[in-house]
Amino acid sequence: MQLKVPASLNTDETMLLRTVEPAAAGNADTSSGTAPDGSGSGRSRHRRRAPRASPLSRLPAAAPGLTRLVTRVASYARRLRPVYPHADRTGWRRWAPSWRQWLGAVLAFTGLTAALLGSAYAATDIPENLNSYATQQDNVYFWSDGTPMARTGWVRRQAMPLKDIPEDVRDAVLAAENASFYSDPGISLSGLTRALWRTVGRGDTQGGSTITQQYVKNVYLNQDRSVGRKFTEAMIALKLDSRMSKDDILEGYLNTSWFGRGTYGIQRAAQAYYGKNVGELNVSEAAFLASLLKGAGLYDPALSEANHARAVERWTWILDRMVDIGTLSKAERARYKEFPEPLERAPGFDTGKQSDYLLELAARYAKKAAHISDKEFDFGGYQIYTTFDRKQESALTDAVSKARKQARKEDPAKAKSLHFGAASVATDGRILAMHGGPDHRTQGYNESNATTVPAGSAFLPFVYAAALENGVHKTREGAATEVTPQTLYDGDDGIAVRTPEGPYWDRGGKQVTSHNDGKKSYGRISLSRALALSANTPFMQLGMDTGLDTVRDTAQRAGLLSSSFGPQVPAMSLGSATPSAIRMASGYATFAAAGKHVEPYSVARITRNGTEVTLTKPASRRAVKADVAAAVQSALTDAFRTAHPGADPAATVAGKRGTTQNDTAAWYVGTADSVSTAVVAYRIDLAKSLEPLPLKGIAGSLDDSVPYRIWSGARGIG
Repeated sequence: MQLKVPASLNTDETMLLRTVEPAAAGNADTSSGTAPDGSGSGRSRHRRRAPRASPLSRLPAAAPGLTRLVTRVASYARRLRPVYPHADRTGWRRWAPSWRQWLGAVLAFTGLTAALLGSAYAATDIPENLNSYATQQDNVYFWSDGTPMARTGWVRRQAMPLKDIPEDVRDAVLAAENASFYSDPGISLSGLTRALWRTVGRGDTQGGSTITQQYVKNVYLNQDRSVGRKFTEAMIALKLDSRMSKDDILEGYLNTSWFGRGTYGIQRAAQAYYGKNVGELNVSEAAFLASLLKGAGLYDPALSEANHARAVERWTWILDRMVDIGTLSKAERARYKEFPEPLERAPGFDTGKQSDYLLELAARYAKKAAHISDKEFDFGGYQIYTTFDRKQESALTDAVSKARKQARKEDPAKAKSLHFGAASVATDGRILAMHGGPDHRTQGYNESNATTVPAGSAFLPFVYAAALENGVHKTREGAATEVTPQTLYDGDDGIAVRTPEGPYWDRGGKQVTSHNDGKKSYGRISLSRALALSANTPFMQLGMDTGLDTVRDTAQRAGLLSSSFGPQVPAMSLGSATPSAIRMASGYATFAAAGKHVEPYSVARITRNGTEVTLTKPASRRAVKADVAAAVQSALTDAFRTAHPGADPAATVAGKRGTTQNDTAAWYVGTADSVSTAVVAYRIDLAKSLEPLPLKGIAGSLDDSVPYRIWSGARGIG
């Protein structure tokens, strides 16, 4: 067969001759795109698309240089493109990126990081205004009537020029905090990385900030510990380091850093810890002050023994560090072997008056009840509304001052070691007045809050309340026997203390007996009458019958602290516990409040720059049953009337004296007009020891005791 080619066909074109399989002869000619019905609709579905032009081919012809550059980059990019698995490698290497890929990733990360840091640096501005860390305020205290009581000097700061700060002091700080200060760029990359890792990875913080960074934190930023604050701190530090001289930064740092004890700056720290100006410090003292920069709450030796140990260890390290960096010679270092003990407390308050004891007590309570740290409280700006009543405080102070003056007149030798603790507490827990000592500047020891001497027979109401509340056990088995105010006990002097098995023997094998004041015997006597007459022997046995653990629990629920109790022996019922005057007043207030107790408190309200601060106030709780409290109060009323028959019969007064068998304390505790007042007189020579000394008549007699004179003078009762 001869194939004829039309004359119109170009000679360079070819033709594809398709054949049809016999089995498909009856079907449509799909290769030609013709449907069985003769239509050509199938052609569009099977048409092949032309290949798209590459990006390089679409570049304008007028830019051959750009084309060549893009071609080279594309070629290099194809070489970096991972091809997995690598055909020319074996084992795990078939899947490992090439060195070119690693290099590209590192360069890309470095470039991106540099771009981000550069943008952040450019966008960060040094704040124009200093924050509250650098502009401290004082704290203002108010009486219960809202009138101002005092402005404290807790927050103290005095700026010192760098030239007036000894070089040894500067060197000690640099050794402790940032030895490379004068050569670094203002930040420590290793320290910053470590701090960020600790903050993000483990949830706590880590040091490592340079002095420049710490200065930025002190004067420009807040004290939160977030990653964002740390990053901002670093950016400002970098920029500040380029704008301020190193000396100016160091001067600002030394004048704004917190050193504890309410002080900011090295000058006030020198005064608070050593009672001298910064220019008078030696290198050993400077090393200790430098240790406080790591955290004054952890390194002030006066706060705890653990703090003292940490302070000595850090002081030693700083001096050795100074030798290592060449700012202290080995010969000079050898001179400082003894730790330079700082003062026990910062030198006095500003006024030195009795109110300073009130401020100290209120400040301590405010920080605890409002959850304010020492550092936050020292920043200042707080308005503290106390519970102290100006008139009652004045009356109590006058009464104590009169008694102290009289004691000095009668017996100057004993009067030198005579102390008076006194406090008035309302039945709702408010501390209305207290006497802490003669002068806070000469005696910071607060006599009203001291747990130094035993309560003596002033403790008997708690034994009485425990027995009325819980009953007594005369045998080891069986239920308790009810006790009433009319229950009779043996009131004779020198009777043996008994248990269900017989007499009670002490560890020395001696039979324990009890004695009344003056060794007076009362025979069989009711418990209410025994309390009114302050007969000891019935209550020593009553405590054994009730259970000493029960007596102790009742006293603690009424207001006494567990820390004031010693061993549970028969003498506990006669007041071997050593409560403070505040706690004794609080315990008697429980009986006057129908058995409900409120923990004593000294602050009613706190604001900071006018904004209310959340304050946790103690709640009222049931300590003893109301009828038990009424019975105790009735017996205390009889005790007052029996001892002071000439008192105003219209006055609602209940109270009793307290004596100790070894004559180391004399008490009077009682309530009048819903206010409980406790007064204690005792002798201690603070220069020798804290061991109480016998009163030897300096506190008066049973019929005319000095504590009662103070009590009646404070309460206005004749």
